[in-house]
Amino acid sequence: MKKAAWIGTGVMGSQQAGHLAKAGYTVTAYTRRYEKLLPLKEEFGLVPCHTIAEAVQDADYIFVMVGYPKDVEEVFLSQGGILDSAKKGAIAVDMTTSSPALAEKLYKLGKEKGIRVMDAPVSGGDSGARNGTLSIMVGGDKADFDEVLPLFQCMGKSILLMGPAGAGQHTKAANQIAVAGATAAYTEAIAYAEKAGLDPEKMLSAIGGGAAGSWQINNMAPRALKGDFAPGFFIKHFIKDMKIIHEESQSRGIRLEMLESVLSLYEKMAGMGLENDGTQALIKFYRGEKS
Repeated sequence: MKKAAWIGTGVMGSQQAGHLAKAGYTVTAYTRRYEKLLPLKEEFGLVPCHTIAEAVQDADYIFVMVGYPKDVEEVFLSQGGILDSAKKGAIAVDMTTSSPALAEKLYKLGKEKGIRVMDAPVSGGDSGARNGTLSIMVGGDKADFDEVLPLFQCMGKSILLMGPAGAGQHTKAANQIAVAGATAAYTEAIAYAEKAGLDPEKMLSAIGGGAAGSWQINNMAPRALKGDFAPGFFIKHFIKDMKIIHEESQSRGIRLEMLESVLSLYEKMAGMGLENDGTQALIKFYRGEKS
């Protein structure tokens, strides 16, 4: 069986890499703090590496799941990075939510190095990563997509090739626009219900089966009610995503007023020191909670 490498073993990446290992792939792994890889060696059988070069040098498939576009650039373009160290013919898949323009740039630079680059951001949060039910939105060449599809199927259920390089990132941008609205909507619904004297859990059951029903209501609203603000998806990363979308929409002459409003709310949350909470912690803002 061919070899895979995984760069970035955070909340989601560790689970995704684990699914590949469980499927029988040899998975070398790198993250900035080597000691964080040791429990993953025990749990999944990942092979810890001290450098990106060590992790990717023999890999047929390389997956990246890091935090910000600047991290993606560093992983791909630095000395000893993916484009400097991967073997010719390897496929490098960036699963970070990042910039469409950067995805196109890395695709072109990869071509020059004989490395096939794809963008494949995901949706589904920590639960989707853990359960292997992510939605995976792919940009790149059809032949490369077909080759990597069996590995994607270890991690997700909805896996679609959206178009050429960058199309995966544009699709994830559309996803995040919809998530922004849904998150603000269920949070405001809870805040209203509490002020109106309703049982918020019962209220969510009532509206979740009707026209207001959504993945966010079914999966994230219960966490908010329980006071579980652990980050399935960090506020700081959601702010990053919305800023990328804001720049992309401005460059196309589109004003996304709802997105701007939700971005403003989350920036206020970050100002309250809550950037490391999950997105469901928006309920704290409406309740006037500081931590």
